Amino acid sequence: MKNIEIKTVKVETATPEALAPFGVVLGRNENVKPLPINLYNGTVQVRRLGEFISDETTEIPVCTVQRRPLVAEYMERHHKHTQTFVSLGAKPFIMLLSPPTETELPNLDEARAFLFDGTAGFMLNIGTWHEFPFVLLDDTDVLTILRSEATNGLEIDNVIGNEAVSPDLEKRDMGARFGVNIAIEL
Repeated sequence: MKNIEIKTVKVETATPEALAPFGVVLGRNENVKPLPINLYNGTVQVRRLGEFISDETTEIPVCTVQRRPLVAEYMERHHKHTQTFVSLGAKPFIMLLSPPTETELPNLDEARAFLFDGTAGFMLNIGTWHEFPFVLLDDTDVLTILRSEATNGLEIDNVIGNEAVSPDLEKRDMGARFGVNIAIEL
């Protein structure tokens, strides 16, 4: 068995500016001008924070997540949709992210971890490498918006070794590929 090195990444606060290379924060943003829509005599303002992309069947599953060690063994990306994560119940979560690459592997030197306080969601840019959110409280419900094709790509029949591949999913085992896992430091 291969020795796995641990690379540590310190958690940063999730801000729209810090997250811009990876996607769009979905929460109140007064810097985005409201659309010229007059709903209910102006009592509702509509802001388009980013463009959700999906050209196929899109689903909105809710994942109930338990705490796990803050060590990422995998990173994945999607080429056909802008996967989105929203904590239900305002519970915090952490995401490990790395910018899109031209190769079939993430650049671990560019990996960053972000703490979301639960008051806003996050929509990934196409191709952004990420690990599924880590939660700080058991039974955290995370609403995800993604193509059904990506979910189906994670089913047992599509997993070879510890990796999964489908037309809209590349899930890579960092220990097997790089001999490295990433520890997240709070």
